Amino acid sequence: MEINFTSFSDFDPDTTVLEVARVEDVAFDKTPLIPAIVQDVNTGRVLTLAYMNREALAMTLALKQTVFWSRSRQELWHKGATSGNFQDVVGIYLDCDSDALLLLVQPHGPACHTGAYTCFHKKIKQS
Repeated sequence: MEINFTSFSDFDPDTTVLEVARVEDVAFDKTPLIPAIVQDVNTGRVLTLAYMNREALAMTLALKQTVFWSRSRQELWHKGATSGNFQDVVGIYLDCDSDALLLLVQPHGPACHTGAYTCFHKKIKQS
């Protein structure tokens, strides 16, 4: 099945928002790192899955650009600081369990360190 991502050009994420969450609502007490799904606000394509701690979320809100916690380097990672491929944050949504985030972004270049538009560029082949 082929998905037509151009249909997301009129995507209005606020049409389904039922309530407004606060930063204090994020369940960092369950785990210090929570998954952060990053989605292109223009195309609807998922760009990456990264992780945020409290500090990364606070910096993301302050900079209005994505900041994550690098599990491999054990440090904060401002997406684009080295590559120039920044992601401007348009909206942040908290899931129903308060332990995962969806970030809608305006990307300024590829999301993947390989140079691919999305980190999800490897399709699993069924045998």
